[in-house]
Amino acid sequence: MSKRDVVFPAGRHALYEQHHYSPAIRSNGFLFVSGQVGSRADGSPEPELLDQVALAFKNLNGILDAAGSSFADVVDVTVFIVDPHSRFESIWPTVVKNHWGEAPYPNITCVGVTWLAGFDFEIKVIAKLPEG
Repeated sequence: MSKRDVVFPAGRHALYEQHHYSPAIRSNGFLFVSGQVGSRADGSPEPELLDQVALAFKNLNGILDAAGSSFADVVDVTVFIVDPHSRFESIWPTVVKNHWGEAPYPNITCVGVTWLAGFDFEIKVIAKLPEG
């Protein structure tokens, strides 16, 4: 078995080393990105919900950029939201407006959860890497 082709975003190696997982793996023309949360450089959550969502996307985009990709290359999205009944309507219009880009949009699965280790929002994606 060959070694995994890991993609690290700039400046966040310690977080992944501490928790023993890879931020993203390149495989067969795709990029599989681990769930990204609105964590500050020290790993702590951004306190305000919409700021946390924006930071999760910033962290995600840092990984996509490190792989030579962007959100426009994303084909599959999974979003986890703590207490979606009370938070989805405040999160979703902002996400679509500020982070989603233009149609055609990626597919998505939204999952309501009870715990995200102190976070309220997490996003994981699969992107088709540009050829070449």
